[in-house]
Amino acid sequence: MCAEIDYSAQSECIRRLHQIFGNGGNAHLDLACGTGPHVRHFIDNGYQSQGLDINQPMLDIAKLHCPEAEFSRQDMANFTVEQPQDLITCFLYSIHYNDGIAKLKQCIANVHSALADGGVFCFNAVEKQMIINDSFAKFQLEHEDSQFTFSSGWDYCGEGDKQSLIVNIEKTNQDQSLSWQDEHPMVAVSFEHLQQLLAPYFNVTMFEHDYEKILPWDGKSGNAIFSCVKI
Repeated sequence: MCAEIDYSAQSECIRRLHQIFGNGGNAHLDLACGTGPHVRHFIDNGYQSQGLDINQPMLDIAKLHCPEAEFSRQDMANFTVEQPQDLITCFLYSIHYNDGIAKLKQCIANVHSALADGGVFCFNAVEKQMIINDSFAKFQLEHEDSQFTFSSGWDYCGEGDKQSLIVNIEKTNQDQSLSWQDEHPMVAVSFEHLQQLLAPYFNVTMFEHDYEKILPWDGKSGNAIFSCVKI
């Protein structure tokens, strides 16, 4: 499912933002780290990197990818760290996995507490009012004599603080065709509201959702990268 994700480009973009806005430290924590691909890139760039996730099987794989890193099974809305962090990241829209605005506020407060002075929190987010339902990103690949088709898209009813990520998987070979659909409940938030939630804790700069270039957010696009410096 993750074959088309450019983890290297995403990690390098955030590393550059950290160079611009950060405090010069190299202690890094990745929230919702999954199997650790971003952690691997940060370690390779000289960071003392660690990760947390609520899924233990993913953390087991992450430890194989990054044996020198520490991983812990924790909820991003309620986590602790032993030492202050200089950079905290949350990739792949995972900030939306906080279940509701109250959990999102708790996550933001936790991140602030976990950061060292001048530390940076970087994540990407989607503006709920600009979600186009039934608009899916899709790609295909061949694996072990089967053709896989993956698609994913947002679904938002138009009001409230709940949205969903819809994931579809199809597997076809000469013997059979199989399909799966999953729905991930997530928090829906406008960029204006998100900025209000961040403002008591961070100086916030928003950028276009482009990991190849560092461009200020144009105020119109529905996806953005947030760079938040602890105050």
